[in-house]
Amino acid sequence: MALNTEKNSYTVIFAVVMVIVVGSILAGFANGLKPTIKANERYEKQQNILYAMGVNENEGANDVEFIPTERVEEVFAQYIKKQFVIQGDEVTENDEAYLIDVKKEEAMAKNGDYERRLPLFLAEKDGQEMYVMPVRGKGLWDAIWGFVAVDKSMTVEGVYFDHKGETPGLGAEIKQRFFMDDFEGESFLNDGSFSTIKVAKGNNDPKNEDKTDNEVDALAGATITGDGLTAMLRKDVKMYVPYFKKLN
Repeated sequence: MALNTEKNSYTVIFAVVMVIVVGSILAGFANGLKPTIKANERYEKQQNILYAMGVNENEGANDVEFIPTERVEEVFAQYIKKQFVIQGDEVTENDEAYLIDVKKEEAMAKNGDYERRLPLFLAEKDGQEMYVMPVRGKGLWDAIWGFVAVDKSMTVEGVYFDHKGETPGLGAEIKQRFFMDDFEGESFLNDGSFSTIKVAKGNNDPKNEDKTDNEVDALAGATITGDGLTAMLRKDVKMYVPYFKKLN
C-alpha cells in the first residue's frame, strides 16, 4: 500500500523522525568534540595567564599575540612555578588551580555557608617572581574578565583583559595593547592599604607617566565598560590583599 504523503499525520511523523535523527547526530558530534573543547579552554586560560605576565609572541608595538597552542602547555609549566588555592585562611597547592571556574565560585559564594576558592599563580620570569590573579566582572553588555600579574608589593607587572560582547571600537578596546599596557607599574597597595586602579575619565595623564595616582586613562565612549572594569578590579583583587600582606 502506497503511503499517502498528503495526510497531516504523515507530515507530523516525518518531522518527528527528522528531529530525532538530526538531534542524535548533533548529540554525537557534541560528545565527540567535548575533549577538544575542554582542551581549547585549557589552552586559552594558559595563554591568557602567560600573556598577563608578559610571556607572549608580540613583535610590533600593537601586537597581542599569544604563545601558540601547540607550545603553551610546555611554556606554562616553564614559567608557572606553583599554583595555589586560597580559601579563607587556608592556602593549598593545586596543580590544576587554573581550571577553577571563577564564575561558578562567585555564584556559590553568594550562599553565606560557602567560602569561595581563589586561584593564584606563582610565576617566575627573568629571575623575578610575580603572582597572577584571575578577575571577572560586568561590562556594558555582558561579562568582562582577565588576569592581573603583580609583584609581592602588588605593583602591576602586566594584565590581560577580554570580553563577551562589548561594543567594537569602544568597550571592546579593553583587550587592545595600548590600553592594557597602561596598567604596568600601577599599584594596588598604598602605604599597606588597598586602593584599586581606576579607569578614569579626565585623568590628564594620556601617556600614563604618573604611576602613583592609581588611575589609567579611560577609553573614549566606553564609560560603562571602564566603570565595570574598575569595579571588577576592586571586587576581585581586594580578596587577595590578606595573602599579600602576609608576604610582606
